[in-house]
Amino acid sequence: MEIAALVSGGVDSSVVVHLLKEAGYTPTIFYIRIGMERSDGTIDCPAEEDIEITTYIARKYGCRMEVVPLHEEYWDRVVGYTIDAVRRGLTPNPDMMCNRYIKFGCFEEQWGHQFDRIATGHYATTTEIDGQTWLSTAADPVKDQTDFLGQITGLQVAKLLFPLGHLMKHEVRGLAEAAGLPSARRKDSQGICFLGKIRYNDFIERYLGRRDGDIVEWETGRTVGRHHGFWFHTIGQRKGLGMSGGPWFVVGKDAAANIVYVSNGYDPETQYGRTIRTAGFHFITADPWGAFDDEREITFKIRHTPDFTRGRIRRVEGGYEIDSDDKIQGIAPGQFAVVYDRDHRLCIGSGPIVEGRTEPTAAVAP
Repeated sequence: MEIAALVSGGVDSSVVVHLLKEAGYTPTIFYIRIGMERSDGTIDCPAEEDIEITTYIARKYGCRMEVVPLHEEYWDRVVGYTIDAVRRGLTPNPDMMCNRYIKFGCFEEQWGHQFDRIATGHYATTTEIDGQTWLSTAADPVKDQTDFLGQITGLQVAKLLFPLGHLMKHEVRGLAEAAGLPSARRKDSQGICFLGKIRYNDFIERYLGRRDGDIVEWETGRTVGRHHGFWFHTIGQRKGLGMSGGPWFVVGKDAAANIVYVSNGYDPETQYGRTIRTAGFHFITADPWGAFDDEREITFKIRHTPDFTRGRIRRVEGGYEIDSDDKIQGIAPGQFAVVYDRDHRLCIGSGPIVEGRTEPTAAVAP
């Protein structure tokens, strides 16, 4: 079996190569360059150290290695999507787009199609049911990454190998240390990869600029502050508003009027909601429900967290609606609702959120 291993230089993907070699395979290692290295410095994703470590791993295990450039594809599919979403007042998820369109999309089309399987360091598993391959959760609930994979396709899942899916993170680091891998004590990556050392707000300002507007208290309609552009703020945000008399929470945005809505208090009810509506829904492998007019019990996530929320899903015009058993903090349009079965074992799919009860639907009367 010919295996392509996507290796980033981090501890997880390095251990993937180690495990594959122990299992008797010699994978071909691919390092994907995605940072935009432009002459004007707009994007800087340093890769030198990553490539050095990946090269060491390839030599240590006798694997062929190739650095593949997907800069332009990444810009078109991920960075462009992120900028457009923020411009429209949405909360993007670039990691989901990267997995679907870059790692398991463009890479597959240009290089991966030559291989039987593609191995990655994602914390996830797969389950075979009636001849179909389903994306499934990992043994480590804290590191599980199925929520970042909620937009990939069934064909992609069927070709993927997740060697770390049955391991806990501390076991992975233990394997790396025992094998003497240089990434053994390397910190996990944080934030958005393509930004490199650039601060998120600085990146957004380069493309969207500044446009001052009002910060309005949702309950009273009173203007309580000013901001430099709604695109710098996210629903659920508490820090970075620069206002006294807090704490203040961002509970909504009006992109057309350039207004940021806030609520005051340590735990205001306006930051919560129980109902989520999606625009359509992407089933990863198949629709397990078929035609139904009532509700189906599910578990779901709207952000990366080890916790699953129980709820019920039903069909509505143009998509699906989820009623949560518990109140949810910071429901933001643009986020993805990632849906699992009742036992949060199988990842069924995901849909972009278009509405939640924490999102104001009309201007507040002053």
